[in-house]
Amino acid sequence: MRKIDLIVIHCSATCEDRPFTEQDLDTAHRLRGFDGIGYHFYVRRNGDIRSTRPVERVGAHAKGYNAHSIGICYEGGLDCYGMAKDTRTEWQKHSLQVLVRALKMDYPEAKVVGHRDLSPDVNGNGEVEPMEWTKECPCFEVGKEGW
Repeated sequence: MRKIDLIVIHCSATCEDRPFTEQDLDTAHRLRGFDGIGYHFYVRRNGDIRSTRPVERVGAHAKGYNAHSIGICYEGGLDCYGMAKDTRTEWQKHSLQVLVRALKMDYPEAKVVGHRDLSPDVNGNGEVEPMEWTKECPCFEVGKEGW
């Protein structure tokens, strides 16, 4: 069993007015050279939680962190103009809470972070600030969710 010390939340970086299925996600990841979906779980707009990669298998979602993390992605993250926005539906918010809490039962030492929180601390002040984000994913403040 892998040692897990991170649960990383992502968004699919797709517009809120267009569906992006697991099949679409699989195609997108294969086009990037992955051998399937890189996230372990995918949360659809209706709240459905899809298991997309076995937790025992190393993910392909956060370079440098994959060996010891679990990746969760929710559908959306962009408004209808392609700008970063917290597009999570109430169903997605609920499902993310349930999923993260269940994973924390299995991995109580794991820290829950957003993908953007893994950006380098360029100014070395011990905090990754918005000006240092290499991307905005997951388009909301994971640390404020109470996980």
